[in-house]
Amino acid sequence: MKITKVYTRTGDKGTTSLVGGVKISKSDVRIEAYGTVDELSAHLGLLAALLPEGDDRQNVIRVQNNLFNVCTHLATDQSQTPLYPSAHLADGETAFLESEIDRMMKLLPERQGFVLPGGTQVAAQAHVARTVCRRAERRIAALAEVAKVGVEMQQYVNRLSDYLFVLAKIINFNSGQAEIIWQNACK
Repeated sequence: MKITKVYTRTGDKGTTSLVGGVKISKSDVRIEAYGTVDELSAHLGLLAALLPEGDDRQNVIRVQNNLFNVCTHLATDQSQTPLYPSAHLADGETAFLESEIDRMMKLLPERQGFVLPGGTQVAAQAHVARTVCRRAERRIAALAEVAKVGVEMQQYVNRLSDYLFVLAKIINFNSGQAEIIWQNACK
């Protein structure tokens, strides 16, 4: 798709168009939902840029591609516009995240306690992406209370936050960086 013009001036008064041309306020819960998913994708872009070439980087880019589908789904008011094919996730994407989580967990030593976000810069970025993913999940849940949202979208984003948590752990483990375990200062 060739972009011929970046600015349209159509949003200058606080409205935007959904898939299908329906106009709504930029403060609408729907815009907040897919805007947060877009923010997540940007954080994943930074994570991918920090990761070395290999499977983890390719998986993060795969997730970014899937998040475009999630955004298209969320940007479609299904009461007025049918979903485009690009508003669906390919079969097996949530299962793929689960298999990656399981694969990485087998490589990690068993540890007890709550992990503070951090470690290496790359792992810290995975934690930032995880927290933005959790916010996106909350925004999608809020949208689902007032509009039709495919359950597979909610499942995917929920599993994605788990994947990002385990990815941060494996990044720290592979780099020899010990995780910081929460210490209750109230003891």
